[in-house]
Amino acid sequence: MRLASYNVENLFNRATVMNTETWAEGREVLEQFAKLNKLLGESVYTTAMKATMVQLLTDLGLDKSDSNKFVILRQNKGRLLSRGTAGMTIKADSRFDWSGSLELQTQAVNEVAMQNTARVMLELQADVLAVIEAESRPALVAFNEQVVAQLGPSPYQQIMLIDGNDERGIDVGLMAGNGTTINRVRSHVDDADGSGRKIFSRDCPEYEVISASGQRVLVLVNHLKSKGFGSTATNNARRQVQAQRIADLYRALTAAGEAYIAVVGDLNDTPGSAPLAPLIAGTDLKDAFGHPNFDNGGYPGTFGGCTASNKIDYLLLSPALYAAVTSGGVIRKAMWPGVKPVKWEVYPELTREIEAGSDHAALWVDLNV
Repeated sequence: MRLASYNVENLFNRATVMNTETWAEGREVLEQFAKLNKLLGESVYTTAMKATMVQLLTDLGLDKSDSNKFVILRQNKGRLLSRGTAGMTIKADSRFDWSGSLELQTQAVNEVAMQNTARVMLELQADVLAVIEAESRPALVAFNEQVVAQLGPSPYQQIMLIDGNDERGIDVGLMAGNGTTINRVRSHVDDADGSGRKIFSRDCPEYEVISASGQRVLVLVNHLKSKGFGSTATNNARRQVQAQRIADLYRALTAAGEAYIAVVGDLNDTPGSAPLAPLIAGTDLKDAFGHPNFDNGGYPGTFGGCTASNKIDYLLLSPALYAAVTSGGVIRKAMWPGVKPVKWEVYPELTREIEAGSDHAALWVDLNV
């Protein structure tokens, strides 16, 4: 069975703010967006909260209209605010006084970039492919049927994705084929910490897949809190809580007698980092990158320039699965390789950075199960 993981960075549409020229610009908008969305969800709007809303709306460029290139405010019934010569006023006194939403604007992914993403999926020929940063199940199905299948016979017959906790449309899912089937899925989207806060930024779905030989394998797909916006300390703490929860889930599965378990995806931190310690140092999971039969393609990382500090994507395997690895590797052909000299071989269709299928490499292992 070939198991793979790939962060596709959206398939058809991606939040415009995530495609800004500098991450600093996008980070500021995302932070303002998150703060405002949290306030808008409150049951009572105090005077102080209304003042903060006005400031955040202004910072987001919504002081003159309900939309711009990054965000859109939908006021479907009732009115959140009014605009006049004296400025903006929050009219609603609670979330129950109006219906609508604050949303991120999206833009189409470059067509060649889409095709390069599909080329990776085809080259993988995975029996089980974990997909990170996909918009939705319908989008993933459509991509498989309309883009992947356009370039060659798609190996993926089953597709599953459960909407997670991220409002930007960057969820995690699973594709299966070549005789391997998805038997069941258990979502952890509502798992909460002691304060009632949801633990996972997206979800940590637990898939039971059955290999062509009839062997049951459990695959936990993840996309942990990024370092992108918010304070470093807050992000690290959130990622550590997430890693701890995954470790607890893994230990519960092994205690129940499960032997073939994989924790895969974009963990947004390096192997030796403190936030990932509960998962990597605190369990017997083994990183496929360290297997003698795994070829890293000459680079220790999986993102960006693929240096050691960019090792953020993982195939973590239980001891039984690790022992079953016969080969493994990394596909970087849809990643921008830089210029003069280029770092790695790319598809001929990748001639500009905007045409990159993803900033992430795809990882795979062949398992004798």
